[in-house]
Amino acid sequence: MSKQYSIFKFEFFSAIFTLVFGTILHFTFDWSANNLIVGAFSAVNESTWEHLKLVFFPMLISTIIGFIYYKKEYPNYLCVKTKGIFLALSFIVIFFYTYTGILGKNISVLDIGSFIVAVILAEYYTLKNVSNKSTCDNFITSIILIALFLCFILFTFFPPHIGLFMDPITGKYGVS
Repeated sequence: MSKQYSIFKFEFFSAIFTLVFGTILHFTFDWSANNLIVGAFSAVNESTWEHLKLVFFPMLISTIIGFIYYKKEYPNYLCVKTKGIFLALSFIVIFFYTYTGILGKNISVLDIGSFIVAVILAEYYTLKNVSNKSTCDNFITSIILIALFLCFILFTFFPPHIGLFMDPITGKYGVS
């Protein structure tokens, strides 16, 4: 199997994994009877921030697996995937606040669609850039991923009181 086909296949399955696992994470907090450990990794309310977890955690898992598998073939893999994660997260936030600002309300089908598009964009970005010869510092990239990981967990329990973290249905923040 060629190197290009191998990475394409991995990123394709990474996208499928992220879409399926991310969808499941939307419901796991409720399914777990509001278990706080489960809540640290899944959406605990309907805020934009909590919905970003649905992209971040599955993509983080596939990034770690891909990095272990492809770090020799693609030395910039971790950096490219991290940029892909940021692309997906940014797309969701920008798209959501743009269309809700225009329409004055959110529409579930657009939210779901933006989740799908964000994952596809991130994986496409990875495929287009993983073969370039630029390098990055995997240590610094790892620190960035760890910091983002910790922010998702910390802000579940201690969210800033700004719109990104507010549940539009209840007006509450985090697990409160």
